[in-house]
Amino acid sequence: MKTKRKGKKKAKARKIVLGILIAYVAVIAVIYLGASFYYSKHFYSGSQINGINCTGKTVEEVEEIIADEIGSYTLKVREREDKTENITATQIDMKYVSDGKIKELKEEQNPFLWPMSFTNHKAYTMSATTTYDEEKLAAAIDGLDCFKEENITQPQDAKLVEGESGYEISPEVQGNALDQDKAKQLLKEAIAGGETEVSFEDADCYLKPSVLSDNEELIKQRDQINTYLQVTITYDFSDRQEVVDKDVIKTFLTTDEEGNVGLDSEKVKQYVKELGYEYDTFGLSRDFKTSLGTTVHLKGGDYGWVINKDKETAALIEAIEAGESQTREPIYLYSGKCRDTNDIGGTYVEVSIQDQRMWCYKDGQQIVDTPIVTGSVAKGYDTPAGGVWAIDAKKRDTFLKGQGYSSPVSYWMPFNGGVGIHDASWRSDFGGEIYKSSGSHGCVNTPFENAKTIYNNVEIGTPVVVY
Repeated sequence: MKTKRKGKKKAKARKIVLGILIAYVAVIAVIYLGASFYYSKHFYSGSQINGINCTGKTVEEVEEIIADEIGSYTLKVREREDKTENITATQIDMKYVSDGKIKELKEEQNPFLWPMSFTNHKAYTMSATTTYDEEKLAAAIDGLDCFKEENITQPQDAKLVEGESGYEISPEVQGNALDQDKAKQLLKEAIAGGETEVSFEDADCYLKPSVLSDNEELIKQRDQINTYLQVTITYDFSDRQEVVDKDVIKTFLTTDEEGNVGLDSEKVKQYVKELGYEYDTFGLSRDFKTSLGTTVHLKGGDYGWVINKDKETAALIEAIEAGESQTREPIYLYSGKCRDTNDIGGTYVEVSIQDQRMWCYKDGQQIVDTPIVTGSVAKGYDTPAGGVWAIDAKKRDTFLKGQGYSSPVSYWMPFNGGVGIHDASWRSDFGGEIYKSSGSHGCVNTPFENAKTIYNNVEIGTPVVVY
């Protein structure tokens, strides 16, 4: 009997355990099925879309969150000098468009496999479809400060500037001017792609200077120019000087197609011409104070100075290019005896036709004051007057020949072709009005001793003033 009772108790216990198990399984099944039903409409635990926590959210709820985020969208624009500007969704009327992508992501999740989501979280990346007003976007872009003319600094090339000790390289200016087409395209693409930040610098949107301060050609030009500018050429005109220094030389500079700095020969020649305008005296007008104290105006003649423009241009270029500072006289085509402002100087012969008188000065001292006879007025042999000529030659004991005459002279000093100063042994009288009717053939007839004194104290090139 005891054995039968024990068997009944065991069977009852098994029924109880089985019932509990069945009840537990039923509960589990209900929970599982309930959760499966829940996850048929909601995202798994740990699900993320573009960083948004979608755990337990429906497709509609996720789309609402995305719509809200897009409504608060801001594109940060990074510019130079640590400046930033923003373009917002509100400015361009940006909105989210439900295109079924969220639903597709949800449908990828099998609701019956929801237990696996607790150990295998899903993180999705997708591009949200949006719309915006393109005209408002264009207006928002144009409204950025970086596109306003008053805020733009254009890039500037490095360049040579004059400093205290020569030319220096002024560094380039980067500026903040944009390649506007490229920059605007960058912004449009960033907004279309949902980017939240762009950098004009990183995207290489800024215009650049084309010549930088380390440019080899620019450095070479600087060094070439400074070599030239170290030269000083001083032109010596006796009581006056002209200095060709860096201020003058820099006006001569030129640069060829290869970037080599040189001297512009035409500009140098023009400078030498201007020297000629200032200092050439050959045949030019001048005022002369006579031995009698009056002042006469002279013009013409062949006495004076003329710079040889071509040769002096070449010489000046050569001196500058050689880096040779120096004091020099120009190369002359014609030279006088004195380079002072008064280029007649202190040694000269003076002839007065009206007074029939001649003077000779040596180093400022009068050594001759003599009566003379000049060209015959009656016969049309007037002595050339009103200018300054130079003695062309000096001859002793020669014959002066012309139509119908041959006259021996001891001292012959021509100054105007066949016209010159000479002794006249055939005359016993000089001065007065002899020249009007019985004058010479144009020469200046002079008493022997005075002709001798003049001959012994003048040189070829000595000026002869005739008025």
